[in-house]
Amino acid sequence: MSRRALRRLRGEQRGQEPLGPGALHFDLRDDDDAEEEGPKRELGVRRPGGAGKEGVRVNNRFELINIDDLEDDPVVNGERSGCALTDAVAPGNKGRGQRGNTESKTDGDDTETVPSEQSHASGKLRKKKKKQKNKKSSTGEASENGLEDIDRILERIEDSTGLNRPGPAPLSSRKHVLYVEHRHLNPDTELKRYFGARAILGEQRPRQRQRVYPKCTWLTTPKSTWPRYSKPGLSMRLLESKKGLSFFAFEHSEEYQQAQHKFLVAVESMEPNNIVTSPYHVDSLLQLSDACRFQEDQEMARDLVERALYSMECAFHPLFSLTSGACRLDYRRPENRSFYLALYKQMSFLEKRGCPRTALEYCKLILSLEPDEDPLCMLLLIDHLALRARNYEYLIRLFQEWEAHRNLSQLPNFAFSVPLAYFLLSQQTDLPECEQSSARQKASLLIQQALTMFPGVLLPLLESCSVRPDASVSSHRFFGPNAEISQPPALSQLVNLYLGRSHFLWKEPATMSWLEENVHEVLQAVDAGDPAVEACENRRKVLYQRAPRNIHRHVILSEIKEAVAALPPDVTTQSVMGFDPLPPSDTIYSYVRPERLSPISHGNTIALFFRSLLPNYTMEGERPEEGVAGGLNRNQGLNRLMLAVRDMMANFHLNDLEAPHEDDAEGEGEWD
Repeated sequence: MSRRALRRLRGEQRGQEPLGPGALHFDLRDDDDAEEEGPKRELGVRRPGGAGKEGVRVNNRFELINIDDLEDDPVVNGERSGCALTDAVAPGNKGRGQRGNTESKTDGDDTETVPSEQSHASGKLRKKKKKQKNKKSSTGEASENGLEDIDRILERIEDSTGLNRPGPAPLSSRKHVLYVEHRHLNPDTELKRYFGARAILGEQRPRQRQRVYPKCTWLTTPKSTWPRYSKPGLSMRLLESKKGLSFFAFEHSEEYQQAQHKFLVAVESMEPNNIVTSPYHVDSLLQLSDACRFQEDQEMARDLVERALYSMECAFHPLFSLTSGACRLDYRRPENRSFYLALYKQMSFLEKRGCPRTALEYCKLILSLEPDEDPLCMLLLIDHLALRARNYEYLIRLFQEWEAHRNLSQLPNFAFSVPLAYFLLSQQTDLPECEQSSARQKASLLIQQALTMFPGVLLPLLESCSVRPDASVSSHRFFGPNAEISQPPALSQLVNLYLGRSHFLWKEPATMSWLEENVHEVLQAVDAGDPAVEACENRRKVLYQRAPRNIHRHVILSEIKEAVAALPPDVTTQSVMGFDPLPPSDTIYSYVRPERLSPISHGNTIALFFRSLLPNYTMEGERPEEGVAGGLNRNQGLNRLMLAVRDMMANFHLNDLEAPHEDDAEGEGEWD
């Protein structure tokens, strides 16, 4: 029988056999020879483990090399905790253990001298171990002393420069103000916080098992009802990297360019059935989303926008990051605008769905793509989303960091939202009293400055909140109706945009009472002849001459009736396409639209008639003036034509015509 079988019968494990005095001799023997000399090997010895402690049996010859590890095992109830080094013996093996002890006593002087030798060796090992511990402690102290020396050196440098070293900044302040968190891009994260994970993910888990999509995305979750994804020819390339920023641009392949040309032709023909050129063509999906939204099919409209985002995210460059805030997309390139608009539409759907925290993250993402130009003017919206998401600290931090170089206080939305954030922050009971009082004082100071700078906001705000002001306020020359009428048109547009979007945030009774207190403080300052009042009036006349194009684009996308009604005539008379509203005048085209023959030269009388009405009108096949820009001119001409025909049909009814009256002396008739 082999040694392994014997160990199994005896209930022993490898490493528990006793080590005899001649165990270090390496001799090659068969299993049968090993069985015959088994009792001799059981006459092993135990390494002493200290006073009152039993030794540890060692069978593996090479364990003597790492004998220090055996000393490190903790002692529990007089025994070592290592299961391979325990001295426990099964009840059936007690007799065998006793026999081994009796045999060891009768073996002679050789076996008696082994324990003393091993105890001497163990003493040396203990001394060696103590030396190693002393070395470790000395190195640890040296490293700590080194760190202390570095800190002292830094303190001396800061003291010499006259700067005070601040304490460790919190984690939130170390991140960029436009830093985007991946987990907050998923609306399920916010919905789970409101309704629980079981209610949100209960129906999604079985669907995800059947999902076979090429990659995982952050912006959207692919659905099984979507067409199978195949690359439509959309890609992204890195243009350049400078000053820590990376500039990217989307690119259209030849196949995608053909689909884009077909899409423009379909838009010109005003046939929705011809718009779908590819299941993942971005502009087609965005245009169809608007059509579904106008038909009040919100679910389908949102699904189409998500599919467009999925198509664009699959085309991302490996170095393009959504969260870093250091990646840029130039809005002047038409290929990049689709991504801006898809993000904006998705953000609008999320806000209506009741996910303001997720919508705030999308707003930060759009702003981070081109923060200096801000083509969609997200600064007019980010304060509203921060207040709705109750993320007051972020709004205050954004205002503090950007006020110096962006003059955020000159925007009515920031002028009123930031003091409201301070006030709502002071209402939180978990803050210390000193912080509450400080936030309340800061809120009062900022709201008084806002009321002084924008007096025309107060009465429309109270009217929107269904609050009747005091007679002393409504009849005062500073807050009266003249304040709203006298403000410039560009400022009226910003005020209408803010009130149409955020007026309900002021309806709380505590907020109204706080606002009333500060209104009376401002009136006292006005009556006292505060010079700041006149300075603010002069500033209003200078700063708000005309709103830039990105504000008009934002107003069109917001679809707030009061703000749209305040747009200037030169904007309202232009054609506005849902896939590209108010394109920049300095657009950078990467490819041109192919030229086609014009049917007007072949005697198309209807086209000549329409062209006589509108000189800018061109038919479907007419040669464009300058590539893609020519297509935009045709869109504008066609829209103007439809508006003109609509006005003609509204004012010109054939059934209501009347002939001139015969009794008219001058022979002139009147048309009803």
